[in-house]
Amino acid sequence: MKAIVYTQHGLPIDDPKALVEMELAMPVAGPHDVVVEVRAVSVNPVDTKIRLGVAVTEPRVLGWDASGVVQSVGDSVTMFAPGDEVFYAGSLIRPGSNSQFQAVDERIVGKKPRTLGFAEAAALPLTSITAWELLFDRLRVPEGGGAGKSLLVIGAAGGVGSILIQLARQLTGLTVIGSASRDTTREWVTKLGAHHTVDHTRPMQPQLAELGFDQVDIVISLTHTDHHYADIIEALAPQGQLALIDDPATLDAVPLKRKSISLHWELMFTRSLFGTPDMVRQHELLNRVADMVDDGRLTTTLGEHFGAITADNLRRAHALIESGKAVGKIVLENF
Repeated sequence: MKAIVYTQHGLPIDDPKALVEMELAMPVAGPHDVVVEVRAVSVNPVDTKIRLGVAVTEPRVLGWDASGVVQSVGDSVTMFAPGDEVFYAGSLIRPGSNSQFQAVDERIVGKKPRTLGFAEAAALPLTSITAWELLFDRLRVPEGGGAGKSLLVIGAAGGVGSILIQLARQLTGLTVIGSASRDTTREWVTKLGAHHTVDHTRPMQPQLAELGFDQVDIVISLTHTDHHYADIIEALAPQGQLALIDDPATLDAVPLKRKSISLHWELMFTRSLFGTPDMVRQHELLNRVADMVDDGRLTTTLGEHFGAITADNLRRAHALIESGKAVGKIVLENF
């Protein structure tokens, strides 16, 4: 099968050898696996981080967002059959989705939204799983709960933020405040459902006070947590909650003690990395996301369609991600 791989880490993305096309053997389904014919993929920051930073001894397939059609299933599979249209993010410790076929555990696969094409569906899994797990698994906000409490989302216009704002508005009673740095992105966050917006390039506490919030109950920080850390601690109420997904070089938890602030970290790959007993939660939440999309309650975050799944187009996508100027998710479709 055709696949796009990297064979040497750390190469700049303008080097043609940074991502190359290669023929690889077809994947073989394990007991819980479905083998999917990949129809579309999306590119995430995790792709560029791994290509630049993780050494390899053999060609590695990247890609952690895909949609496609089930071709075959393992002996223990009960939730899917050949011909089913699916979407998923996959596992960090298995080959990624930038290949014509991919084996993935059925417990982290969802049914593709009926109302979306493959490209639109491929933009959703990684960000949706991250946003859902943040709200309901890490912070343990009850579905339908949170009335009278406030949530500040820092970096609300990005991929995860765009889904998180919608889930918080649709499935909880939280008052949602989204931070974004430009007029256009603040408008986007408001359109997705945020009750209020603030500009995270300026101190946030005075802006929150102007909106009538002396302090907030929950902060979800999606980017530059180390830069905003002092501002976050000031904004949080005593016994508040802080959740994050980014990778600060260090994070000193001691300043959280005075206010008894609890700290929550989210990595959507944890369940598949460790084969946790509740791994099937990702299958269940992806199905919920698909239903919400089909009911018109959740909007896809596709930003740009980069054409076919080729080494050239994936290098272009990686370059845009690395530039920090991507708006919405970048998708590629068909080999």
